[in-house]
Amino acid sequence: MQARDVLIRGGTVADGTGAEPVPADVLIRSGRITAVDAPGRISVDHVPVLDASGLVVAPGFIDVHSHADNAPLLAEDDTSKILQGITTEVTGNCGFSLAPVRPASAQDFASFTRRIYPRMDFTWSDWDEFTAVTDGRGYVTNVAPLVGHGTLRIAVLGTAAITPDAAQMRTMCRELERALEGGAFGMSTGLIYPPAVFSESDELVQLARCLGPDRPYATHMRGEGSLLFSSIDETLGIGEQSGCRVHISHLKAMGRPQWGRMSEALGRIHHAADRGVRVTKDIYPYAASSTMLTALLPPPFLADGNEGVLARLESASERERLAALMKSGVPGWESNAEAVGWDGIMIAHSQSHRYDGHTLGEIARAEGCSPLDTYVRILREERLQATMVLFAMDEDDVRTAFADRDTMVGTDGLPPGTGGKPHPRMFGTFPRILGEYVRKHHVLPLGEAIRRMTSLPCQVFGIPERGLIRAGYIADLVAFDAGSINHETDYRDPVRPPCGISWVMQQGHVTVADNSYLGPRRGRRLTPAA
Repeated sequence: MQARDVLIRGGTVADGTGAEPVPADVLIRSGRITAVDAPGRISVDHVPVLDASGLVVAPGFIDVHSHADNAPLLAEDDTSKILQGITTEVTGNCGFSLAPVRPASAQDFASFTRRIYPRMDFTWSDWDEFTAVTDGRGYVTNVAPLVGHGTLRIAVLGTAAITPDAAQMRTMCRELERALEGGAFGMSTGLIYPPAVFSESDELVQLARCLGPDRPYATHMRGEGSLLFSSIDETLGIGEQSGCRVHISHLKAMGRPQWGRMSEALGRIHHAADRGVRVTKDIYPYAASSTMLTALLPPPFLADGNEGVLARLESASERERLAALMKSGVPGWESNAEAVGWDGIMIAHSQSHRYDGHTLGEIARAEGCSPLDTYVRILREERLQATMVLFAMDEDDVRTAFADRDTMVGTDGLPPGTGGKPHPRMFGTFPRILGEYVRKHHVLPLGEAIRRMTSLPCQVFGIPERGLIRAGYIADLVAFDAGSINHETDYRDPVRPPCGISWVMQQGHVTVADNSYLGPRRGRRLTPAA
């Protein structure tokens, strides 16, 4: 099964174009597809046959929203994506890439990353040095990296709540251009996180202009609940003013007041597209989100890095101010705690692992404390190194967004290697799409769903030679049982493989079979299509 020359026979091919799957055989030589034809019409001698009877054969899935930037640095192989049929990941999302790092702010950056990443030794500074390190370690899947706006901002401005002057803006643009020259596919933002939360639209427009017309601006918008519509307008305005391609990350409507309004949000996006803004988006098929625990804090508490945040949380007077701000709100900020309630916030990972799998409401009741006091105490005890799951959405809205034109799929899985109870999307996003959204709820036909997971991401992000089962393309493929593929959703016991994936192929090598990763690391860092 490891041969690079192989004839895949007996399968039903979903070729990535959106067409309905049809029976076909696929010939692979030297890691590339050389022929696709009706059953029995490809005649070759001395080529091993891989029987795909009863299976759908599709291009390897492309995760357009990954946070596995650190995966190459781990001693163990991160198999969470390859086991669900993902062969390529777009990394560097939500403004978080692991380069560039400048000496003056390197400590701030390292401490900030520990809120969501496992501890790392930063032996690099610029983009080229970082990619040289990860190239040397190897990749389980292919990666198409974005450079993060938040990372650029820390490199140039540190973690302060300031606006860049003209010289600082030029430096940020120069760092972005260096990353693009070094193979970055575009730029991402995470506008609810420090220090990007302190940025204004003009800063983002100036950076987006550096991307040109084809590199994407992928954004975790400023708000996804009470600020959803103003955030969509800001995002579309950035695309319109800069001329770049805009991609909205994990489009959602958070909090009960926004439930049922997804069609309205999509209408705004359609209106902009109709007037020439190139805009796409992605979703994951769950009604819960996940991010760092500090994301519940209002912006005044997020400045000046970990030490600044912790100093405020350790001050009695600042804690009183926090309670007032959480109750009254802050202009331009939406409170996720208010949107979902304390029982809707589950600790996914904490440094001590004492709280993993329990909601803040549960912990507060067990300890006889207020939820806010419990939240602050956990942040202090864990030194801000904790993540959460937020039960905030209506799944009907998620399905509506997936059914819409030009919607892709991303896991938004948090960085591997921290342990705990990460959101199940890290392990089952793509099988759940095919099992729940396609087979059970008929949100999209199978062929179109496969297009959203393969060739459309390649087109939008500029990923070369993948996404289609077509002669000349790289043989990154997945075979699955359309009648059984799925992933059980269990937020308190999420670390489990999907079902229904028969095998995964990378460059003609079968690297997953029967829910087992065979290795070795056969992925590579890709560079944008010319």
